[in-house]
Amino acid sequence: MDIEQLSDKIIAGERRSLARAITLVESSRADHRAQAAALIEALSRKTDRQAVRIGLSGTPGVGKSTFIESFGMMLTAQGLRVAVLAVDPSSTRSGGSILGDKTRMDHLSRDPNAFIRPSPSQSHLGGVARRTREAVALCEAAGFDVVLIETVGVGQSETVVAEMSDLFILLLAPAGGDELQGVKRGIMEMADIILVNKADGDLKSAAMRTCADYAGALRLLRKRPQDPEGYPKAMTVSALHEDGLAKAWEEMTTLTEWRRDHGHFAGRRAAQAEYWFGEEVRQGLLARLEREPIRGMMTQLGAQVAQGETTPTAAAVELLDLMQQG
Repeated sequence: MDIEQLSDKIIAGERRSLARAITLVESSRADHRAQAAALIEALSRKTDRQAVRIGLSGTPGVGKSTFIESFGMMLTAQGLRVAVLAVDPSSTRSGGSILGDKTRMDHLSRDPNAFIRPSPSQSHLGGVARRTREAVALCEAAGFDVVLIETVGVGQSETVVAEMSDLFILLLAPAGGDELQGVKRGIMEMADIILVNKADGDLKSAAMRTCADYAGALRLLRKRPQDPEGYPKAMTVSALHEDGLAKAWEEMTTLTEWRRDHGHFAGRRAAQAEYWFGEEVRQGLLARLEREPIRGMMTQLGAQVAQGETTPTAAAVELLDLMQQG
């Protein structure tokens, strides 16, 4: 593979080359990983394009796909180029994923100014795929103005997306039971804007109450240095009727510009780069456990633990000592 030629095609905006590059960075083969690293390095030398990275989280059924399609169509109508990186949950039994996001976003998938890429989460926790961060960098290099990162939708553990996005949007549904159940350490503290979806028809009044509840709860959270007065905030939207989307985009733009002007935007991206360096080191160490001779040692010690010949703690200490010696 000619990395320099592929990088030039990505910068020129070739969609097939972008799709091919994302497939490359998602591969776990050693030779593909080396090529992917070379590609990311080549792109960083040739372009410094930056998109607005928006992470979107919410429980299943809240209307993430409908929101992304309506929101994305509104942005493309303004002349913006939008990339959607949708992460689907993978089966723990078969390892497969449905990857049906392009089917659910029928209109947006046919928009020439939009690019939708579904990816399997595989075994990675946090609601995103392990290589989503690199896919975001590829979309930026390809000239997209906005990159939407849709997470799996599993709940409170979905905070990793905040480490690869400039804005973290939490999408909620009205009348979901205990309205303040979501006010917990973790995902609520990460959110920059909370959008209560389905604020239409019979659910509109419930959506307004839910929004008021969350707005009050947000005022009780500790003030963050990266937020201007009034943020984080809660708003109502109707993705189905395309109501409130323009206002939501205006609030996102206002927050992004304020962070740029006050140095938080660049500082946050620098901190994220440091975070992902640490993640790469941790993942690399974990990958060693799957290679021989470590894998054989684990199997042998695991059998001893199962037979009661040693304890899990003692076996783990022994394995770590062996790894250190090697």
